Amino acid sequence: MKKIWGNTSSLKARQIKQLENLYLFKTPPEHLISKKQLNELTSISNEIRRQIGLLINRAGKTEYVIIGDAHKIVIPVTFGYQAIPGKLKGLRCIHTHIANELLSIDDLTDLALLRLDLMAAVIINKKGVSEQIYISHILPKNNKIPYQIMEPVTIHNLSLNCIKIILELESEISQQNALYKAGKNKEKALLINVITNQNIKKARESLDELTELCKTSGIRVIDTVIQKRKKIDSKFVVGHGKLAELTIRAIGKYATMIIFDKVLSPSQIRSITDFIEMKVIDRTQLILDIFAKHAKSREGKFQVELAQMKYLLPRLVTKNTAMSRLTGGIGGRGPGETKLEINRRRVRNKIEKLKKDIAKIRKQRTQQRAQRNKNKIPIISIVGYTNAGKSTLLNTLTQSKITVGNKFFATLDPSSRRLKFSKNLEVIITDTVGFIQDLPNELMDAFNATLEELKDATILLHIIDISNPRYKQQMLSVEKILQKLKIDSIPILYAFNKQDKIDLTNFDDKWFLNQGTLISATKKETLKPLISRLESMIITQLSQK
Repeated sequence: MKKIWGNTSSLKARQIKQLENLYLFKTPPEHLISKKQLNELTSISNEIRRQIGLLINRAGKTEYVIIGDAHKIVIPVTFGYQAIPGKLKGLRCIHTHIANELLSIDDLTDLALLRLDLMAAVIINKKGVSEQIYISHILPKNNKIPYQIMEPVTIHNLSLNCIKIILELESEISQQNALYKAGKNKEKALLINVITNQNIKKARESLDELTELCKTSGIRVIDTVIQKRKKIDSKFVVGHGKLAELTIRAIGKYATMIIFDKVLSPSQIRSITDFIEMKVIDRTQLILDIFAKHAKSREGKFQVELAQMKYLLPRLVTKNTAMSRLTGGIGGRGPGETKLEINRRRVRNKIEKLKKDIAKIRKQRTQQRAQRNKNKIPIISIVGYTNAGKSTLLNTLTQSKITVGNKFFATLDPSSRRLKFSKNLEVIITDTVGFIQDLPNELMDAFNATLEELKDATILLHIIDISNPRYKQQMLSVEKILQKLKIDSIPILYAFNKQDKIDLTNFDDKWFLNQGTLISATKKETLKPLISRLESMIITQLSQK
């Protein structure tokens, strides 16, 4: 382990040795710090006129010696010490102040963000003697100010029953955390959307959709935030100070994670996760997580895993600390450089293997499509936004029992069924994966093998949930993806689903409703006009060939 954290280039060998000797002291469990170690700490800090900090564990062992500048220290990533919900970090920070200042805002922010056992500032006078020590701890209950400053102590009364205080605090935090429990193994998230010149209404709608994604993933949303900025911060997205403020807010509400409603760059993930002790993910990773949970077929699992590997690789290239957050562990710090190199190689090898497996599946699908084309069986492919009712419609039309659910991406694996029209006309009707606004490129690439099925469709049946206030935005998102797949030239029929959930007489755009067919996918009697239009379109298509 590194002996000293911070810049020692300007120090003499003797001074560096003194700093290293600070590791040798053992603090009695009931003391904040041992008297001898405190004297050494203040002496060297006064001599070099820089702040020095110690991170001491509950056994009284010094785990880290930190050297800062005249105004602050920077607490490093603390391998092996992680503050999980209901617990503190297991380390207390004691550091010097040489400018006769009390606990600073940075000190108190670090206390709250890192969930330290205690934060203490040792005030050094001009003679290099410790005058008073100011100590602060986290407040267990949800307060606007998440910390409390205790009565100052001196070198003569360092016995505070330290461990007792810490364990009592932790017990209160644990009890309070239990009140906010979202359920067994259920995470709680603060959602953040950062905008520059976008419409606030659109930002709110996007957060609403992110909330639905969280619901699908089993995450309880405890708060949402829209932050407006002139430009996105290249390191911390919302800025260093705002991120600290929002993280403290999340901690105060017992959140276990923060989710950004945008794609975070690898460098942003690194900066944020090195700064705060909380799991941080973005919109893409949340969608990938949902896909991973819902994929059932061998093909679907391959495609999701390929998307995850592609997402992970650039983040492995630049990350050295927060990878376990990206791969599922809550708050654990990630691999070292040697392990990182191994992980890069493994991920690249895995990507190559998955590509080969998917290529085999694609070849099988091509053969199946060729057979269908040879038999000249018309194909109706159902497309639409996620949770629009595609699988429900397929079930009702074909009396099938495909899994459905009132949640996003309930269907990932395509399903095909035969459907007979009244005039002995038989078609294949196919259900596809639901689309979503800003579908991650990793998923578009991975699901090409599945989405290629759409290219052989005779008709695209576009299901639109008109009970959703964002139905037009969702429709445009689907059409944008169809254009990207270069299949927007295939004849399309709009089916406006969930008509039973709206007041048709007061609908906001009656002209729009005349561009398709109104249905309720759960009610077979409402599907007759749709079936009639599909049959007519199929006959027209066949007559033109």
